[in-house]
Amino acid sequence: MTIAVVFDSAGTLLRTYRVAKDIPAGKLIEEVESTTLTFDDPDRILVLLHAHSEDVIKADKNELLSAFLIKNMIDFGISCGRRVITQDEIADILYHEQYAIVGDLQETIRRVWNRCSHIKPIMAINSGVILNVRNRRIEYTITAGGSPFPGAKETITRLHQMGIATFIASGDRGSKLERMGDYLGIPHDRIFGVATPTMKAEIVRRLKEGYDTVVMVGDGINDLRAMREADIAILSEQQRGERIEALECASNYIIHHLDEVISIIEGVLRADPGMTVHI
Repeated sequence: MTIAVVFDSAGTLLRTYRVAKDIPAGKLIEEVESTTLTFDDPDRILVLLHAHSEDVIKADKNELLSAFLIKNMIDFGISCGRRVITQDEIADILYHEQYAIVGDLQETIRRVWNRCSHIKPIMAINSGVILNVRNRRIEYTITAGGSPFPGAKETITRLHQMGIATFIASGDRGSKLERMGDYLGIPHDRIFGVATPTMKAEIVRRLKEGYDTVVMVGDGINDLRAMREADIAILSEQQRGERIEALECASNYIIHHLDEVISIIEGVLRADPGMTVHI
């Protein structure tokens, strides 16, 4: 039997600390779930900015964020949202928005830096914005910093020793994911970055063409479609936070530590998986 295991990144492989700034309210929100915040409004789109944190911090805090992005030729990727929208439509809003300033993004970056600077290794610091297509505004800036959960590297190593192929499909930037892949031992050609929920599901579908069993391990609403598409869905609750009931309903297994994936795969190799189990 050939098995592929697809992991989400933030919240699944990485313990993630997120900070968002509610720009209309002028306040920071800590330990926020970016996908949940996005899906709260059908017109919100989570957009990842391909910008270096140091460059953002050095910029004029009063400059319009849209002007900063244009001046520095900063590209972006669509991470998730409840509606289908093109890159061109997002670009038209993002590069012409007249409300958010660089300082709004600087605040979230500094807060994450202060919280995560002592954590080793820090594998990813990503920033982005949540756009509202309806009012054509940036409603939130958001930054996340992450470090691998204890045992993540050992879990991937053990799966490889068992002959299991491992993949990462995540909404995070590809370059940051490749750095994490190097640490965990996952080849770059098995890493899919800036993957929307639809893309994650498509990745699982394609893998099912080449493997007998495809397992999806995720923790959030942006993993739901891929979990439903997978032969076996594993919901990780190692990262604290509220989760919608649909995630539990879609899951065959619910775990609280990443290394529990190993015992699940061992069981799959022995027999067919059963009903949802809380381990």
